[in-house]
Amino acid sequence: MRQPKTNSFLVKATLLMTSTLTVMAGATIAPSLPAMREYFANVANVDYWVRLVLTFPALCIAIGAPFAGVIIDRFGRKPLLSVAVVLYGLAGSSGFVLNSLGVILLGRALLGLSVAGIMTTATTLIADYYVGATRAQFLGFQAAFMGLGGVIFLTAGGFLADIYWRMPFLIYLVALLLLPLILLLPEPSRTSNSSTQINDTPPQPSHFPWVLLIMTYGIAFVTQVVFYMIPVQLPFYLKQLSNANASQSGLAIALSTLFSSLSAVGYQRIKTRFSFVGIYAIAFVLMGIGYEIISFAPTYGVVLIGLAVGGFGLGLLMPNMNVCLTSVMPAASRGRVLGGLTTSFFLGQFASPILSQPLSQWVGLGTAYGLAGGFMLILAVITFGVMTRWK
Repeated sequence: MRQPKTNSFLVKATLLMTSTLTVMAGATIAPSLPAMREYFANVANVDYWVRLVLTFPALCIAIGAPFAGVIIDRFGRKPLLSVAVVLYGLAGSSGFVLNSLGVILLGRALLGLSVAGIMTTATTLIADYYVGATRAQFLGFQAAFMGLGGVIFLTAGGFLADIYWRMPFLIYLVALLLLPLILLLPEPSRTSNSSTQINDTPPQPSHFPWVLLIMTYGIAFVTQVVFYMIPVQLPFYLKQLSNANASQSGLAIALSTLFSSLSAVGYQRIKTRFSFVGIYAIAFVLMGIGYEIISFAPTYGVVLIGLAVGGFGLGLLMPNMNVCLTSVMPAASRGRVLGGLTTSFFLGQFASPILSQPLSQWVGLGTAYGLAGGFMLILAVITFGVMTRWK
């Protein structure tokens, strides 16, 4: 069968639909957490284990992403992407039938490794197929579809969790429907160097900007620790606040993802008016205000307002970090630099329950959100003072 051209609707749709599998893969089952905790109530330290079921894939993504890059450079894009999509469907849905938290965690580990392969390969294929303004535009569409996937999966997960807490695990089987389309994708040539890549090469700095690199990695880690307090802790907080059911929790988390997606799509327009430092500060302020609203919210509806505000700030961070780093890093180091950013990003997600659970048990969930919001506001002030030199 003849392969479609890279600019065909089929290729573009396949890449976008595949991208939707990645960004909220871990949080899809978030609405099930309270019921899962009750089901495994006899397990020691169940609060930690149940939250790790949500975030453990993030650790495996962080570990697997660098290896995925090596594999696709050596053996091609499609083989790993095909295997990763099959593993995603099987490992992700395994929680529907497994009756041990330990074995469920193993399935979540395999899910994380599959997401590492899907994320790395899908974005690499976009870079292979498109260049210049076309690539930038398509990456914007990719961000929008990733957010849209999060909204759909989280909302569906909430309604399914109201039926039975295991039902959201079945959502991962959707990946298997994409396999026939992935097999039709053209395999890019890896032997020739395209001259069009010259247009994407940033100015070469005289010294490698290690301080900027380390600070950006730190921002990625810290903001994900704070952000992932939403899928990890919000279902329990809403249960305390308004006795919200699983579908209401899923809708609330999806709202945050939706506003994050909207701001990410509008990033380029915002960037024309503000510096990198300015956008960092705006994002931190919005996240801080959003979390303070959540902390003091008297009702479910007010929590939604806080989630929308915080989500809008979060959506500015990832494109700002990517564009900032690729603008100043040597082209020869770009892949490793962005790989490190991905690792920092998902390590933050994994660490979130480890850090936030003791805090929430000590001071309560509402106060924990308030402290996180205050931390983000302090970070906004520090950003102005420390990062001004990299405007």
